[in-house]
Amino acid sequence: MHYVLDLIGVGVFAVSGALSAARKRMDLLGVTVIAVVTAIGGGTIRDVLLDQHPVFWIRDPTYVTVTVCAGLATTVYARFFAVPRHALMIADALGLALFTVSGAQIAERADEPGIVVVVMAVITGVAGGVVRDVLSNEIPFIFRKGSLYATAALAGAVLYLVLERLGMPAPAPTFAGMGVIAALRLASVYWGLELPVPDLPKE
Repeated sequence: MHYVLDLIGVGVFAVSGALSAARKRMDLLGVTVIAVVTAIGGGTIRDVLLDQHPVFWIRDPTYVTVTVCAGLATTVYARFFAVPRHALMIADALGLALFTVSGAQIAERADEPGIVVVVMAVITGVAGGVVRDVLSNEIPFIFRKGSLYATAALAGAVLYLVLERLGMPAPAPTFAGMGVIAALRLASVYWGLELPVPDLPKE
């Protein structure tokens, strides 16, 4: 179950990376590079911080294969068909949900305390998107005004961990955590749901 979710997660994040690169009019190499770093960036940082060597995509190159194939398939599709306006946001929301919970599960298997599990989950979910946006010359989602991005990942990771610790049978905690993350992120995209921004007085 976890392995399948991981592969789906890298595939979906690769799609978001490829769409971002395509919108910047990058060539095929550029699209592939952005797709790959988006898909494996967060997991790589997580594995390094948890001292898990070799990192997941070196241990199992299937992740890279799925990433490259998903990126190339997205590029071909975008070349011949119109891409829905919110396709990037939807792909990113799904990737965020899948990777955040996957990161929490990996940290749990490493016997890390709860706070570390949550932090690793958020890093796994958001870091790849940050790298994608920086390389695409965009302000990362997590730094955009009021955007529910890292907040969505945090809420889903905490819910997953709480349900796990309460003994709820699998896979309910997994789907509950992913559902909250995707719902919050998509609510932010479609309905403008956001965190309040402090309005500090001017000097």
